[in-house]
Amino acid sequence: MENPRSRFLAVLTTAVVASGVVAMGTATTLPDPHTDGLTMESAGNYDDITTRSGDRASRGDAKTTLSTANQPAPDVWILPLHNYTLTSFYGERWGRLHPGVDLGAATGTPFVAAAAGKVILCRWNAGYGNNIMIDHGGGIVTVYGHASKLLCKEGQQVKAGDRLALVGNTGHSFGSHLHFEVRDNDKPIEPLAFMRKHGVDIQQHTEAIYS
Repeated sequence: MENPRSRFLAVLTTAVVASGVVAMGTATTLPDPHTDGLTMESAGNYDDITTRSGDRASRGDAKTTLSTANQPAPDVWILPLHNYTLTSFYGERWGRLHPGVDLGAATGTPFVAAAAGKVILCRWNAGYGNNIMIDHGGGIVTVYGHASKLLCKEGQQVKAGDRLALVGNTGHSFGSHLHFEVRDNDKPIEPLAFMRKHGVDIQQHTEAIYS
């Protein structure tokens, strides 16, 4: 025969265990008073946004570094024009000095600064027509003549490769071309040799970057 005391203890134990299970279940369904669902979700989103922002920042830094690394050094020289025909050389022509070389190209073809410097002239200039001159420092000035349209302005700082104007046939000219010359302390010098010395071969349509 079952002892009444044992039966009472068994019922009491069952009740205690059951209440514990209910308490555990309640604890898993109710939010902590210090952390609600929205806060937890926001924290998760913040971590995700931070990670993505860091990724974007890293990509941005890499892009900036790459861009900076690709910028030419101040003494880099390049071809002022591509896809041209060398139609006239430096030297005596018709009893007077032709102080540069003529690079034949279609009207409207863009040409660029051969090196970094400051635009000291950008306007109509008698026989040069629409004319640009760039001071590169050290007494060196490059001259670009006969443009159909000017794209820069006086006082502007330019880098090698910046667009200056469009090829044309203005001024004392007998066909669409770019007149290109180099002056050393205001005296015209043979531009092909000067440019070759700086890694650019106008005759061969080639250029090399030297730092």
